[in-house]
Amino acid sequence: MRRNLLWAAVIAAVVLLTAGFVLVVSPPARQFVGIDAVADDPQPIETADLSGSGPGTLVSAVTMPEFDRRLTGSAVRAARVVYRSTEGDTGAPTVVSGSVFMPSDPPPPGGWPVIAYGHGTLGIDEPCGPSLSPTLLGNVTWVTNLVGAGYAVAMADYQGLGIEGVHPYLDARTAGLNLIDSVRALTRTFDGVSSRWAALGGSQGGGAAWAAGEQAATYSPEMLPVGVVALAPAADVAGLVDLAQRHELTREQMPTLVIIVESLARLHPEINRDDYRRGLAAEKWDVLTACSGNLVHEREAVIEQLQPADVAPQTPEAADRLRAYLTAWALPQQRPAAPMSVVYGGEDEYIAPSWTEGAIRRACDLGGVVTADFQPDKGHGDLEFGTRVEWLAERFAGAPAQNGCLATP
Repeated sequence: MRRNLLWAAVIAAVVLLTAGFVLVVSPPARQFVGIDAVADDPQPIETADLSGSGPGTLVSAVTMPEFDRRLTGSAVRAARVVYRSTEGDTGAPTVVSGSVFMPSDPPPPGGWPVIAYGHGTLGIDEPCGPSLSPTLLGNVTWVTNLVGAGYAVAMADYQGLGIEGVHPYLDARTAGLNLIDSVRALTRTFDGVSSRWAALGGSQGGGAAWAAGEQAATYSPEMLPVGVVALAPAADVAGLVDLAQRHELTREQMPTLVIIVESLARLHPEINRDDYRRGLAAEKWDVLTACSGNLVHEREAVIEQLQPADVAPQTPEAADRLRAYLTAWALPQQRPAAPMSVVYGGEDEYIAPSWTEGAIRRACDLGGVVTADFQPDKGHGDLEFGTRVEWLAERFAGAPAQNGCLATP
């Protein structure tokens, strides 16, 4: 009964902020109690195991004083972690950052079950990592509601956010590996955490959650998720290139393509940014790619003035190059290792529903167990997914998932 009531608090008033693809929820329905005194400076987590050198092992785990101070009176244990992971394209070892959370109450038998939470787009620079922010850059209430519902939460910043590195924006495979390793990092940070976990995310985080459910089959076969919920997932956005060529990008899609190009140019120095920008986009490129500092304050005004022709491949060759990178990153890439529920809208301003439908069909063709919740009158930011949260709770309870692929024509 307590779990059901707290899940109701998680479900209530959930929205997706389309400007940044950030999941936000209403305030918790109960008052948390019992926090220790907050130190001024981050302190090492005494229970953290810093041994080992493979994916998911810890480089460091420290307290989050500013986060704790914001939640004075809450029963949430929090830590900022730096841990080892893997780059999706090359398989090279990486070091990434993130944050992990658990209830401060005594754990249930077997430990607190885990949700790997994939956050939406926050930017592509190091300061864009939510673990650096006392509000988790807009994700704080979602995390505390999940913890209040009796879950430990692992939230990867993603490669290149929160720590030095290059962020491969919309490379879902890398983000998915980061999510899997955030769960490993969580279990090495706090005692009383279960190895049973699920993935949940929206937009960029929806793609990350989807990819984590796929990659676990080969990357963490000893630790498969019980289920995946992907909300408005950025599973396959290669269609942005065709829209850009036809000068048909929406107001929301134009800045998205800007940061895709900037991210790829950082990863591949041979890419010429001027092959994809002109006019105001070229003039205000630094504003359009910023996530912190004074430039951010100009961003909305610049976006309002952008024209589709400002953000478009200049040649067919440039378009083919960009399309190839995005196609290589598109999902699915292998059979999902866990049941997956995908929620998407017919009026999505960022991701065409046909792109998501194609990805779902391919996941079904690979033998996945997938259910789709298509909401024709919803956009990227107003999806209703309370039943999908309940679906995830059923997976933790061990109930089998119905396979919506069987009804797919």
